Amino acid sequence: MSSLQGYVDRRVLLVLQDGRVIVGVLAGYDQKSNVVLSESKERVFSIDEGVEEIPLGLYLVKGDMIICIGELDEEKDNAVDLSTVRAEPLPPIHY
Repeated sequence: MSSLQGYVDRRVLLVLQDGRVIVGVLAGYDQKSNVVLSESKERVFSIDEGVEEIPLGLYLVKGDMIICIGELDEEKDNAVDLSTVRAEPLPPIHY
């Protein structure tokens, strides 16, 4: 991954190899792209119910588990009613 410096102290969304989606504020990272998130939540997607957000608090994610990381536009993210979003969970990635 290229430098994550521009994402520090900003809300980011991570997609992990096991299909989980984690949202939080990037508190820090290291040379192996391990990241520390504060105020983090896991978003659990379902076809039958809306998106459930599970609070995780301070959370460490190993860099080799991260598929994608990007900054969230907080205004647009807050405008979405997650209880109305229906989607299949992402499948895990198998090598």
